[in-house]
Amino acid sequence: MVLLPCFLSMARNDFAPIDNPFPTQREGGPCELMAGPVSGSVYQKGDIVIGGLFPVHVRAPHPETEFDSIRVNATCSVFNQRAYRWLRTMVFAVEEINSDPHLLPNLTLGYLAADTCLAESTTLSTALTMVTGLQVSRAGDGCQSAPAVPVIIGDARSSSSMVIADTLGVFDVPMVSYMASCVCLSNSVKYPRFFRTMPSDALQARAMAKLLQLLGWSWVGLVSADDDFGRFAIQILTEELRGTGVCVAYHQVVPKGYAKEKLKSMVETIKRSSAKVVVTFIIGQDAKALMEEVVHQNITDKQWLANDAWVTLAAVSAAQNIPSLAGTLGFALRKADIPGLALGKSIYADVAQLRATYNVYKAVYAIAHAIKDMLACLPGSRLLINGQCPDVMNFHPSELSQYIGRVNFTTPLGEQLYFDENGDPPASFDILNWHVTPQGKVEFVNIGYFVSSEGSGGRFHIDMDRVIWGGGQGDRVPVSICSTPCPAGTRKAVQKGRPECCFDCVRCPGGEISNETGSVDCIRCPARFWSDSDNTVCLPQQVDFLSQNDIMGIILSIVAVAGAIMTAATLTTFLYYRNTPLVRANNSEVSFMLLVSLKLCFLCALAFIGRPVAWSCGLRHTLFGISFVLCISCLLSRTGVVLVAFRSTLPGENLMRYFGPAQQRLGISFCTSVQVLICVLWLVLAPPHPAERGVRENRGPKIVLECDVGSVVGFGLVLGYIGFLACLCLLLAFLARKLPDNFNEAKLITFSMLIFCAVWVAFIPAYISSPGKYSVTVEIFAILASSYGLLLCIFAPKCFILLLRPERNTKKHLMAR
Repeated sequence: MVLLPCFLSMARNDFAPIDNPFPTQREGGPCELMAGPVSGSVYQKGDIVIGGLFPVHVRAPHPETEFDSIRVNATCSVFNQRAYRWLRTMVFAVEEINSDPHLLPNLTLGYLAADTCLAESTTLSTALTMVTGLQVSRAGDGCQSAPAVPVIIGDARSSSSMVIADTLGVFDVPMVSYMASCVCLSNSVKYPRFFRTMPSDALQARAMAKLLQLLGWSWVGLVSADDDFGRFAIQILTEELRGTGVCVAYHQVVPKGYAKEKLKSMVETIKRSSAKVVVTFIIGQDAKALMEEVVHQNITDKQWLANDAWVTLAAVSAAQNIPSLAGTLGFALRKADIPGLALGKSIYADVAQLRATYNVYKAVYAIAHAIKDMLACLPGSRLLINGQCPDVMNFHPSELSQYIGRVNFTTPLGEQLYFDENGDPPASFDILNWHVTPQGKVEFVNIGYFVSSEGSGGRFHIDMDRVIWGGGQGDRVPVSICSTPCPAGTRKAVQKGRPECCFDCVRCPGGEISNETGSVDCIRCPARFWSDSDNTVCLPQQVDFLSQNDIMGIILSIVAVAGAIMTAATLTTFLYYRNTPLVRANNSEVSFMLLVSLKLCFLCALAFIGRPVAWSCGLRHTLFGISFVLCISCLLSRTGVVLVAFRSTLPGENLMRYFGPAQQRLGISFCTSVQVLICVLWLVLAPPHPAERGVRENRGPKIVLECDVGSVVGFGLVLGYIGFLACLCLLLAFLARKLPDNFNEAKLITFSMLIFCAVWVAFIPAYISSPGKYSVTVEIFAILASSYGLLLCIFAPKCFILLLRPERNTKKHLMAR
């Protein structure tokens, strides 16, 4: 094994530094392309040499700007223990493969691993040096050149991997990255030679979106790295969250260089936000700088959701960060215990969290299996490329790339590995939770997993009982919402200019419901149903009509029956005193007809009470119309006879012969027949019928069951004819008002007809404006009021004389004037 300048003085037991062996220019000779080492590299020759890029240090030297000499002792600084473990794992895997007599018999793998110093410039120059064969190493007393490598394992960062993949595409050299996770690298057209054992961020973002939905965190903050890795990861996450009800409160980007003021402002935004959950897509160095400021501002009420790059990073889980980060949840690569990887048990021997380390291990084995397939190629087999088998000792890198894309094997740890058409492996994540031990240290507890591979369908599982939540919540799931979920009976109304998760709760209008918490829209109740008082359930609409069991129905029934009884009593009284002067003087036959018609008027009111059916609807209006016409016809007859009798002043003029009992009966019958004819035509052509009002438009909480008049014209003619006779009767009674009071009742008829007309004129607007069954109540009230007016005004004075003042019931008294 040949070494170039050391990675760290701490590692001198493993690697020894050497002086710079490379001349810058030959004495007196022309300028030539300089070849030389980077900050540090390790080389082991073999039949096929695998390249490796690892950020063993995280701070690169200032770049050369003069280009006339090689800077002496220009080494990288700030040692990265994890990356050093990755490099040692590559060495271990190569040696394990070489010692396996079955995997690559008769062929030895070599390696050339170099430090990238976590800088794109250093990474690119190192990669170019590897693939061009200009890397030089010291062996014994002289210098030797390492052969050009046909494949590179690396880089750790997505941004660097994109730069290398773009550049190495010219050489058709394949790359197998162990940590680059940017979605942008899943582009087989742009990066046809790029493979990785690290799952794409798209899968991790999808897992994070599922976790946010599962835990009901609808108001979250996002923090990302200021590079393609962070931008693409956040883009995929926001796409996954679209339509799920999870909203982004803010999106902060960790500034490059970690400028103090920018970092301070960024953390202040996180502190002020009402979002209790912070989702991150950042690298380890970003996380370290960010958490230093978080601790400085004493932010302890947030639940952190970490990506794989820092969830197990020791520098972030240090004791001083525990108050702010205890309970952190995060996704980590599958943990693996690699047998034999003891690393001496030196200070770099902590193998408790072999996650990215396992990716390096798989990358070496993927290349080894690709070479194995090349060795196994025979004419006529499926392993042919362009119809022939490649020469393993002299192949083009593009041929190896095709074999890498075809591998499908099981690792020594029992995991299946293959690459899809984009060079991506199947995803397998552990869900980790930061628990604090009694000793005050962080323990990474596995509480679930997410697997996305062939046949798994994206399995997601989390053991909620084992979770210790962040933000000081302990065993209670943190609540991170912009607005409290709307209760049943209300709907969301998004606040203007804010995300959909920020809303007001608006009560559903009548006839609409929401029966779930957090409803977006109210649901209209179906026909014949209406919402309850809480707007949570659709109930069958109550059928509303004036029933005999209603208080109003009972009262009106009692009043109607009482009127009918009073009328019957009056009729009985008149029959009993039918031979007395008072009864005979008022045309007893017409009086009897008038009382019978009044009784029918009272009884017809009962037809308006009860559930409307076809026969009752037809009966109530026709009985009402005919009864009142008969009543008014009798009054008209009596008033006309009296008026004619006292207005006839010419000698020999005998007009009374035209107003005898027979003529009166004929007149009454004629007037009534006209109404009967109107009612018959009405019933035949367009009869009244039961109807429901309010069902179609759902205007109210009840279905109003009423009698539809059928024909407005028919109903208008019935009322109009009654009104015509009433006005005519009122006119005649007004003309007869000055006749002798002791003989006729012209004044009483006038007064009764005034009451009658006033009631029915007031009836029209009251009927139109009354809702539901109250319109029927108004109609019954008008019938009863007018009927009582006629009964009391006309017959009460006569009954008073017949029963209480019989001495006035004499012909002498009647003819006194």
